[in-house]
Amino acid sequence: MSETTLDPERQAKAKEFARIQRRLLVVDLLIGAGLLLLWLFAGISQWLASQLALLTSNEFVSVALYMLVFGAVFFVVDFPLSYFSGFALQHRYGLSTQTRANYFLDVVKGLMVSAVLGLLVIEVIYSLLRAAPDVWWLWAGAFLLLFTVVLSNLAPVLILPLFFKLTPLQDQELVRRLTALAERARTHVNGVYTINFSSKTRAANAALMGLGSTRRIVLGDTLYDHYDADEIETILAHELGHQVHRDIPLGIAVQSVLTLLGLYLAHLGLQAGVRAFGFTSSANVAAFPLFVIVMGAFGLLTMPLGNAFSRWRERMADQYALDTTRKPAAFISAMTKLANQNLADVDPEPWVEFLLYSHPALGKRINMAHAFTVAQAKAN
Repeated sequence: MSETTLDPERQAKAKEFARIQRRLLVVDLLIGAGLLLLWLFAGISQWLASQLALLTSNEFVSVALYMLVFGAVFFVVDFPLSYFSGFALQHRYGLSTQTRANYFLDVVKGLMVSAVLGLLVIEVIYSLLRAAPDVWWLWAGAFLLLFTVVLSNLAPVLILPLFFKLTPLQDQELVRRLTALAERARTHVNGVYTINFSSKTRAANAALMGLGSTRRIVLGDTLYDHYDADEIETILAHELGHQVHRDIPLGIAVQSVLTLLGLYLAHLGLQAGVRAFGFTSSANVAAFPLFVIVMGAFGLLTMPLGNAFSRWRERMADQYALDTTRKPAAFISAMTKLANQNLADVDPEPWVEFLLYSHPALGKRINMAHAFTVAQAKAN
C-alpha cells in the first residue's frame, strides 16, 4: 500500500477508534454531570463549605481548600476513564509509544500545571464575585481574555518543555524554505524546531506556537522523519494561512464573546441558586458546582457553533496553502499520510463532523486539493 494512498484497513480501524472515543466522551460527560448534580442536590457542596468555614475565615484559603477537595474527588472518580482513553486505548490502536511510567509522570505534571493555573483563575473569579457581585462576570471576561493572551505567549517557553523537548532543526535547507514561507506571509518566527512527539505517540503534527516574540515553527519528529520537504511546506503554509487571515486574534475574540455570555448566564444561575439552595450569596464557594454546570451546559450547546466557525477558518487556511505553494499533489499526499498515520477518519458521518470536528474532514480537504489541481490544469 503506497504511503500516499488511503489504507482501507487503517480507515476501518479509524472509524472503530472514533466510535469508541465518542462513546467515552458521552460516558465522561455523564459521569461529570452526575457528580456535579450529586454535590449540589445531596448537600455535599454545602457541607464541605460549612466545614471549611470552621477551619478558616480567610476566603482565599477557603476557596483553595474547597477546590483541592473538589478537584481530588473528581480526579479519582474520572481517572479510570482517563487512563483507558489516554493510555490503554491509544496503545490498543498502535498510536501511543509512551511507557506507563511516563504517562503517570505526565499526569502528575499536568495536575500541577492545572492546579496552579486553575486555582489562579478561580481565585480571581471569586474575588470579583465578592467585590462586584452585580458585574463580576464582565470583569471576569476581561481577565480571562488577558489570561488567554498571556498564556498563549508563555506556554511554548514555560509549559510545553515540561512535557516535550524542543530542538532547533538542523536541516538548514528546510529551515530556509520554511522561514521564507513565513516571510511571504509577513509572519515573524523565532526559529524552526522539532519536538519529540515520538516519545509519546506515532501521530504526526506541526504548528506555529506562541505569540509575538515567542512564535516559532514546530515540527513533530514524527512528521519530519516521514514527510518530504514539499509536504511539510504545504502543512506549514496552512498554519501560516491562519496568521495571514488573523485567525488567532479573531478566534480569541469570538471565544471571549462566548465566554462572556457564558459567564453572564452563570451569573443568572448563581443568583437563582441563592434562592433555590439557600446559599449565603453568589460568592459562596458551595455554589461552585452550579457555576460549572451552567458553564459546561453552555459550552456543550455552543460547541457546534464554535466548531462550524473553526471549520470555516480551516478551509480558508487550506485554500491559502494551495494558493501559496501551488503544490496540490504535495498537499494531497500530506493529508493522506496524516490520515493513515494518525488513524483519522477521512469520511465521518455528517452529524459527527457537525458536532465534533474543528477541522473539515480530511476527505473534504483532499477533495479541495483535487479540485485545485483541475483548476490549475485548466488555467495552464
